[in-house]
Amino acid sequence: MEAANPWDEASAPNAARLLLGRFVASGLVTQEMLNISKKSASCFVNFSRLQQITNIQAEINQKNLEIELLRLEKDTADVVHPSFLDEKCHTLQNMNNHLEAVLKEKRSLRQRLLKPMCQENLPIESVYHRYMVHLLEMAVTFIEKLETHLETIRNIPHLDANLKKMSKALAKMNILVTETEELAENILKWREQQKEVSSCIPQILAEENDLHKHGIITPSLPFTSKVHV
Repeated sequence: MEAANPWDEASAPNAARLLLGRFVASGLVTQEMLNISKKSASCFVNFSRLQQITNIQAEINQKNLEIELLRLEKDTADVVHPSFLDEKCHTLQNMNNHLEAVLKEKRSLRQRLLKPMCQENLPIESVYHRYMVHLLEMAVTFIEKLETHLETIRNIPHLDANLKKMSKALAKMNILVTETEELAENILKWREQQKEVSSCIPQILAEENDLHKHGIITPSLPFTSKVHV
């Protein structure tokens, strides 16, 4: 049975209570001092809280460890899980059976591969006939462009050299364009000069005729340039 609290006023009077009452009456002890002594020590409260925090932290660490184990199990499930292992074993067994059947029929398969398959009909279900039409169209288109594709593939190693040749050709074309422009300008200038000369020839001839009439200039030699005179 729990002992009565000597500090509780509601509890039955005892020797300690009577003694404390006398101390209070005589003034040796005040009521505030008795009230303070009723409170529990704060250090013990902090110790209990620290113990609770430690327990909670340990529980958190335990949960984190369990989570890490679950993640590891999830990552390695395809390696160590029995269901995945059974599935892989079943797949390997099927492959093994298929390879055994191929090895048993090796001779007949070799003869069939050596035999040409021209003028033979391959059975195709009616559901896939429309897909075969598209497939044949794609095959015809591919065969038509096969030579172009092969030529492109052959030119891939020489691509750098071809680019260099194209750059040189472009440079030569630029030079030729510049020379052609200069030549065109020269031709236009020559045409203008010819027009000027053509416009001056009738005037020169008229002046010469006037001079001949007045007998100032003797007739020029046959091989003498009129313009020079």
